[in-house]
Amino acid sequence: MRRREFLATCLVPVAAMAQPTSHAIFDGTTLNGWSVEQGPKSAFYVSDGAICVSDAGNSPTWLRYNEELENFEFSCEFYIKGWIDSAIYINAPRYGPPQESGFAIKLFHKQEEPKPESMGSIFPLVAPKLVNVKSKGDWNSMRIVMDWPTLKVWSNGELVQDLNVESNPELRYRLRGGYLGLQSLSYPIRFRNLNLKTLPSKVKWQTLYGAPSHLDLWKVVEGKPRFQTFGEVLRGDGLGHLGTKERFKDFDLEMYIRASKHSNGGVFFRAEGSGSEPHYEIQLHDVEGAVYPTGSLYGLRRAKYPRIQPEEWYLFQVHVQDRHCLIRINGETVVDYNTLERTDAGMILLQAHDGPRWVEYQRIRIRST
Repeated sequence: MRRREFLATCLVPVAAMAQPTSHAIFDGTTLNGWSVEQGPKSAFYVSDGAICVSDAGNSPTWLRYNEELENFEFSCEFYIKGWIDSAIYINAPRYGPPQESGFAIKLFHKQEEPKPESMGSIFPLVAPKLVNVKSKGDWNSMRIVMDWPTLKVWSNGELVQDLNVESNPELRYRLRGGYLGLQSLSYPIRFRNLNLKTLPSKVKWQTLYGAPSHLDLWKVVEGKPRFQTFGEVLRGDGLGHLGTKERFKDFDLEMYIRASKHSNGGVFFRAEGSGSEPHYEIQLHDVEGAVYPTGSLYGLRRAKYPRIQPEEWYLFQVHVQDRHCLIRINGETVVDYNTLERTDAGMILLQAHDGPRWVEYQRIRIRST
């Protein structure tokens, strides 16, 4: 190699050399790296180098790729012959409904005028620009690029979605990251050549609880609550409040919660300390007929009751910006309140309020906005 060519090779920027590349996420023979969610393991199987959907598990069963993603490029091929109905999930939650908390890119056999239910739609909200599907025993291709806030989808090589999700009021508060998945509606669709390329992250979360060591970020601020750590799970009972040592003003807060039947607790924000000091409380109380059931902004706005089952994990999201508070449970907005009076920074509190009844928390994280 001549000296000039050698130097040119050496001077390639490190960033350019480190660009992510696409890689296969299905080995063609097993479901290693994938997990069946909300249904029997027989709902998905491998045959002839493809992931196949059986009739063993209908909705809400889905197949989850086990790596959590934020921004990425995904491509695959899928086989359609006759009536087929399915979806590719992106930004799906660990618990709760993928379609409502993340995004469902619809796979459907019908060639038709674009509708929110058509092939390539962001189901069931945003119609594709066009419908391009082959359904007579053909392999179709799909490419999805999520680079928040941009979501682009190509069907058989044609651009069918080019959307700024933050411009859509129904999509702007969906999860910024999550899991990739394949939906089962019991129709015999097949998938092959599944490839993934990760793109740079744009959002930074602060973990408030994810492991027992994170309990150091909290302190008891009132009463004698009992908070126990079980690996990734934090369980609270007794009577009192556990608060963050750090204070937060404007933020997005996310966690998974589950509770014993008819438990009574709460998540406080912009709190000064004890329950008698200034704060806002989001109620955790799975009683539909209660004045303030789960998700309510206590004393200010009753929530649309989310019908949470006892001892079932659900996604809990809170967006607070100046005087605005938005509360979402399993991807559904249950409170949208715009007249908060207290705008000072404060602690996040977890309330234990009901003796032997318990509330558990998993992956509590926050980011300032």
